[in-house]
Amino acid sequence: MHFDLVDLRLIVAIADTGSLSKAAAAFPVALSAASNRLRRFEDQCGFAVFARHADGMTPTPSGRLLLDRARGVLLEAGRFADTMRDLGGRRRTTLRLAGTTVANSTFLPAALGPFLADYPDVDLQIIERNSAGVLQAVQGGDAEIGVLDGNMATSAVLTLPFRHDRLVLAVPDGHPLAQAGQARFRDALDYPFVCLPSERAMQRFIEDMAARNGRPLQIRVRAPAFDAIVQLVAQDAGIAMLPEAAAGRYQAELPVRQVLLLDPWATRELRICIRGWDALSLHGRQLLGYLTPESPG
Repeated sequence: MHFDLVDLRLIVAIADTGSLSKAAAAFPVALSAASNRLRRFEDQCGFAVFARHADGMTPTPSGRLLLDRARGVLLEAGRFADTMRDLGGRRRTTLRLAGTTVANSTFLPAALGPFLADYPDVDLQIIERNSAGVLQAVQGGDAEIGVLDGNMATSAVLTLPFRHDRLVLAVPDGHPLAQAGQARFRDALDYPFVCLPSERAMQRFIEDMAARNGRPLQIRVRAPAFDAIVQLVAQDAGIAMLPEAAAGRYQAELPVRQVLLLDPWATRELRICIRGWDALSLHGRQLLGYLTPESPG
């Protein structure tokens, strides 16, 4: 049996409008040409796709099954055309990725840099949210890929391992907590903190943990990024909570020490979340390959 995409578009248009004349006008094509094309198509099928009525046309039972398949073929044809345009570099693509403060500030840059170098026609928009916000962004379609705390309940999405993260305290040399090398978070609440801005997802988490311990966080100063925070800690402005990966970068350069947190919540697995493989765009699949080896490609 021979048919082309025009045949499929025509029968879908007839089903959507309920009229051969309206479908022909939407193409546009002469009514006689549309009628001849439909007749040839039905002859090849060996059954009537539409029942004719005085007030229009409706799909037959066999026609409804065929229309479902036709819509799927047209959808895949559209995706195929998009893929060819993407690979040919004839249009720019924007991917939206949602991540926690820790993911965005420590682990993601190393993975995103090579991806952006390999795909110069792709732009990235990175959204910072807490884990619940990341999950909501992915579920709602505001982000194609998310990175969140692995302890989140994520039954509505597909998750994959990304990195392991541990929160530590950064304290000045000679600080009482530095001598022990480890502490409970409640012990750190005796001292003033150098913090991120209040709207940052990680900062909200830290303040929530302080509230759970029944004590407010003593915030002496807020700084915009981890490097500024560590410089202030080194000058004895206070102590800070940081991802271990970030704190380790500064310890060799500044007079600060890491103190391990003994609280179970301080050690977390970061996981990637997506709505599903079929929901990923071509470049979304490619980006996932840079973030985890478990992507099927």
